[in-house]
Amino acid sequence: MVDPVSPSRRSRAPAGAFAILLIALVGCQQELPTPDLAGTSIEAQKARDSRPGTYHNALTINAGPLGKVETCADPDIVRGQQPGDRHWYLYCTTDPLNAKDRDANGNFNFRLITMAKSTDLVNWTYVGDAFTQRPAWVRPDAGLWAPEVVYLNGKYHLYYTASDTVAGGSAIGVATSESPTGPWVDSGGPAVEPHPAPCCADSRRWTFDADVIQDSSGQNWIYYGSYFGGISVRQLSADGLRSDPATQKEVASANRYEGSNIFVKDGWYYLFVSATDCCRGPLAGYSVFVGRSLTPEGPFLDRDGVDLNATYVGGTPVLTMNGNRWVGLGHNAVFTDAAGQDWTVYHAIDRRDPYLAEPGGLNKRPALLDPVDWEGGWPTVRGGLGASDEVMPAPASQPGQRSTYRVAKEKVAEPSKLLTAYSDEFNGTVLDKAWTWVRPPAPAAASLEGGALRFDTQAADLFEDSNNASVLTRPVPQGDYLVEVKLSINLPDSGCCFNFSQAGLVMYGDDDNFVKLTQASIWETRQIEFGKEQAPVPPGFPRYGNTVLSAAAPNAIWLRIAKTTDNGEELYTASTSRDGTTWTRGSTWTHQLGSNPRVGLVSMGGAGFTARFDYVRVYNVKQKFPK
Repeated sequence: MVDPVSPSRRSRAPAGAFAILLIALVGCQQELPTPDLAGTSIEAQKARDSRPGTYHNALTINAGPLGKVETCADPDIVRGQQPGDRHWYLYCTTDPLNAKDRDANGNFNFRLITMAKSTDLVNWTYVGDAFTQRPAWVRPDAGLWAPEVVYLNGKYHLYYTASDTVAGGSAIGVATSESPTGPWVDSGGPAVEPHPAPCCADSRRWTFDADVIQDSSGQNWIYYGSYFGGISVRQLSADGLRSDPATQKEVASANRYEGSNIFVKDGWYYLFVSATDCCRGPLAGYSVFVGRSLTPEGPFLDRDGVDLNATYVGGTPVLTMNGNRWVGLGHNAVFTDAAGQDWTVYHAIDRRDPYLAEPGGLNKRPALLDPVDWEGGWPTVRGGLGASDEVMPAPASQPGQRSTYRVAKEKVAEPSKLLTAYSDEFNGTVLDKAWTWVRPPAPAAASLEGGALRFDTQAADLFEDSNNASVLTRPVPQGDYLVEVKLSINLPDSGCCFNFSQAGLVMYGDDDNFVKLTQASIWETRQIEFGKEQAPVPPGFPRYGNTVLSAAAPNAIWLRIAKTTDNGEELYTASTSRDGTTWTRGSTWTHQLGSNPRVGLVSMGGAGFTARFDYVRVYNVKQKFPK
């Protein structure tokens, strides 16, 4: 999706001296001897050239006198297909190149899908925009988003989202070219037309974010969709220009996912999808999840066997916040380098430099690159380490190069010694004296019964200025620790809408500074939400942001938050389990909750439901490699 705006402080790369040197070298190239660097033989130099270099996120895209391309949302990468073409090509959604990319009136130049090329997948050169004007069937003020480029029938096909059309509603368009950089000739109409969401006959669904594959039989398929309407797949014509509505199937729930990307490996179709808000600056919780299927039409199940199209919606986390500077990671594309190593390109936001210009405006979403590993048939980024913010071995971009990337695994926080003084099994008849209420509920709304805390949901909330929900809190130990709760909340197994009834765990500094992990009803889905609120913030900055985790559960759910520290920052990492034994790690929020944070329990967002907390357990933390 497009970001409807982040101050650039990067200087332009000097060009003049380099250009003079380059001209001199080209003019003299017939007289230059073959280099033999550091006295090595030509064979040794060739061996050295077979090893890729290094890179550091974000990717560098040079635009000559226009400066650096500082935002490349919804990126897609393809390799040149014509004989002799050694380049890779990068495509980005409609955005300005950088904060200085403005017209004579000072307004941003929204470029209609930027294009860049590279021979090493690391250093990129901007080569222009796919379109100089919108196709006639697209409204003149529409965005052209989320490029997807594939090579079919000897031509490059550029699929794009038209955010609005002359006919009304969003659609997927397609243009073709003999070259990966155009000129692009539009097909004259949508490949996927505006049409209703499955829920609502008179609506216009969000027909966004195309991805196209061809299966082993030669059948083309197009995936598309976003939060309103969910994600669907259709058969695509042999020429790649039109899809068949009669073949449409829904493969991922509405109000959960967008940005679909299909990657085929070892007979499986892996559906990568992105969830939550792409564009909340330093509080963007955008994250990538995956499910897989043996057929292009699904069903796509996550690692726990939960359908991405279920009410308690499935999805195994692949790429999410890990505590470094990168937040809002998503809308990825997976590809394979020349040495057979898989990689993913995606956009993210630097939480310390989130905007192209004024705060709260256009989000700066540069393109990032990281290796994809496979564990037991499931993808993981950098062996679980996630987005990189250090020097990394570059991909093998050319035939004959050898990959120098080696998988490393991250140590994860797991419970160690149970700290009984900070824990509660709720086996008594009255609350332990360590518990105190922030805004006590009505006496009948909460009680101990049957070895659990019963806590009715309230028509109240803990959100920005709406701080009227009751929070049951108690102290936590100094230093690092892990909190675990087991709970259930009797939300309906299907149906809409019970927004935003929820229950769960809060690491509470005060009403405006906390992280929250709850099982929640979100439109027609049930999800695990992991949110962060902070105050005060600079003018224009958001106060609340959220992400989601793996599948919720209708009967009982186990939730954990591990608090650790790194370079003076507090890191809060969430995990979930559907059985209390097998845990799936999710995102990490950074926060500063002050000198006396407390663990809290909430049951709120809408009256009419009941949560039961079986226990609250607080542990020391140990760091270990996952199995």
